[in-house]
Amino acid sequence: MNADMDNILQEFRDRILTASATKAPLCIQGGASKHWYGQTLCGEVLDTRAYTGIVAYEPTELVITARCGTPLSEIEAALAEQQQMLAFEPPHFGATATFGGMVAAGLSGPRRAAVGAVRDFVLGAHLMDGRGELLAFGGQVMKNVAGYDVSRLLAGSLGSLGLITDISIKVLPKPFAETTLVFALSEADALTKLNQWGGQPLPISASAWHVGRLMLRLSGAEAAVRAAKKKLGGEEVQDAGRHWSALREHEHDFFVQDDEHGLWRLSLPPSASPLSLTGKSLIEWGGAQRWLFTDEAPQRIRDVVTKAGGHASLFRGGDKRTGVFTPLAPAVAKIHRHLKNAFDPSGIFNPGRMYLDL
Repeated sequence: MNADMDNILQEFRDRILTASATKAPLCIQGGASKHWYGQTLCGEVLDTRAYTGIVAYEPTELVITARCGTPLSEIEAALAEQQQMLAFEPPHFGATATFGGMVAAGLSGPRRAAVGAVRDFVLGAHLMDGRGELLAFGGQVMKNVAGYDVSRLLAGSLGSLGLITDISIKVLPKPFAETTLVFALSEADALTKLNQWGGQPLPISASAWHVGRLMLRLSGAEAAVRAAKKKLGGEEVQDAGRHWSALREHEHDFFVQDDEHGLWRLSLPPSASPLSLTGKSLIEWGGAQRWLFTDEAPQRIRDVVTKAGGHASLFRGGDKRTGVFTPLAPAVAKIHRHLKNAFDPSGIFNPGRMYLDL
């Protein structure tokens, strides 16, 4: 590690130790591209962007390691030069998105249902805890399982456990061929088709249904994509890359058309039938992720989704006083508290960002 990065780490440590001693909250933040996600921010900002740079990248090993403040665009550009990618297609939500923020937010894009989520690709991480100690978890290869669960646990933790300083992520080659098909289908018919296709050996890498149109992306070897296209039918979409990028970044018309209501993210079994909730919806991940703009009461939304076997989160906007994420069961809440106390005994890291009492 170079001297400049050592000095920045020491500055981070000094800030953390001072905050812990005075129990003054710190708001860990990179490019602030997802500052609206979760509960209301609290505390003095600890900006991670000075701690930047790719530490190691070995294309033949399919692993990249970088510091938390590294721009996400820089990571993706380096991978693209080698025809590789972050397979889970993380959303940026702005040009300032960072590598550490990507992991802390734990959000995945259209390809998630086919390849897995952010946490499935995290191989290892370094975390600076509330005592200023730099802890290492996992490694840089899939075989290294020492502390593996802890490194994956950091994905989606929203900075509540500490400052993620470095992360090692598994990457994948870009597909040789890709095409997108569109079908005119109702919501119920689209869900039926998606579940039927999901049980077949088809190279489906993304799906999205909205207002009577189901879009299906096929990715993989040229022969496999060609055979699937012939079997499925549908109409081929030109310049489909822009569609999937807009969907990932929430620049699709669905996401920008409603300023009145909060945006709910519903996680459900793919086989769940259309829900008895009013409003405007968009369905992804083969039916497992459903976006909803509605004026229904939060408790009714959660009751309906829970009955269907899923959970609901207030993703953006709306009234956060009811809680952004689904309330935890007592046993699970106890585990969360134990983890928080272990890594952040003074409770300084992004307090209340995930749950108001943590």
